[in-house]
Amino acid sequence: MTTTNTIEDSEHPIIKHNNQDVESQRTQEATEVTFDYAKRAQWLRAALLGANDGLLSTASIMMGVGAVSEDVKTMILSGIATLLGGACSMAIGEFVSVYSQYDIEMSQIKREMKNGLSNANQIEEKKSDLPSPTKAAVASATAFALGAVVPLLAAAFIRNYRVRLAVVVAVVSLTLIGFGSLSAVLGRAPLVKSTLRILIGGWVAMAVTFGSTKAVGSTGLIST
Repeated sequence: MTTTNTIEDSEHPIIKHNNQDVESQRTQEATEVTFDYAKRAQWLRAALLGANDGLLSTASIMMGVGAVSEDVKTMILSGIATLLGGACSMAIGEFVSVYSQYDIEMSQIKREMKNGLSNANQIEEKKSDLPSPTKAAVASATAFALGAVVPLLAAAFIRNYRVRLAVVVAVVSLTLIGFGSLSAVLGRAPLVKSTLRILIGGWVAMAVTFGSTKAVGSTGLIST
């Protein structure tokens, strides 16, 4: 819908249609939507990477332990230890990394304040856009933990040793396919290629851990 402005003259009023204002507003709204989507996609990809890390790390450790022990409790405990240790490691690493970025950007803001390069409103806006180390740490740990829960739940209620290993591999594979597909959509990458890459990578990680631990266990260094 266009708006009109009336310029009154002494004899002839002139009516002007502000089509440019409407088009400008629509362009601005479209730009804001695109910008918001880009930011959301960036956070989603970061969360996806954290969840994928938790999934593969926990599944690989569980498969490695399963290579030398058929006890379900041992396998589950190893997975829980991986979940807790990995989530803490991810949180601390993310906190330190983001805090370093925060310090660098704050130093830049202080220099701009000192040199008068930005006004008070611009300074406050830049401060509000700074990353939060605490939020980043919590998000990273949460994503890792959510990924790690998948193989734990897959193995928790299965007593048979061989069936348990097969179920863990199957569930992790399906989850990797989901992660690969979502990653391809967010990154606008080829769907099949991205999915196969993450799936084969996961298989390799589990196979190497299982095979290496099995080989060490066969030497007699570890009692089964």
